[in-house]
Order: sequence, then C-alpha cells, then structure tokens
Amino acid sequence: MQMIATVLLVIVSISLIGVVLLQSGRSAGLSGAISGGAEQLIGKQKARGVDAVLGKATVVLAVLFFVLTIAVAYLM
Repeated sequence: MQMIATVLLVIVSISLIGVVLLQSGRSAGLSGAISGGAEQLIGKQKARGVDAVLGKATVVLAVLFFVLTIAVAYLM
C-alpha cells in the first residue's frame, strides 16, 4: 500500500509541476507560446478557456498532492 501511494505521489508531483509551468503568468511564460498559437487557430476566448482548465487542474492536483503526502507519512 505504501509503494502504491508513493508511486502515485511521484506521478501527481510531476503532473503538478508540469501544469504550473504551463500556466500563463504576468509575462505569459511557457503557456504564452502554446496559447499564442491556439489564439490564431481557435480564437482568444478558447485560449482563455485553456488557462481556466489549467487552473482547475492545478487545484485538483494540489489537493491530491497534500492528501497523498499525508497518506505516505501515515503509512511510514
């Protein structure tokens, strides 16, 4: 059980890092390169939707990260 929780924690951690890096910041970061192309293809409104989805994914992954961290600590 501890091994499963640890593997899930690693997967969630890497996913959380990736989602945070893809979000646009004040300088539009890495997501500016991605959504910049998306704005030309699908319009600005849809590109903002990508940022909204990334924001929700960040919240979900952060909650999973904390729950799994507590679970791993408890199982040790």
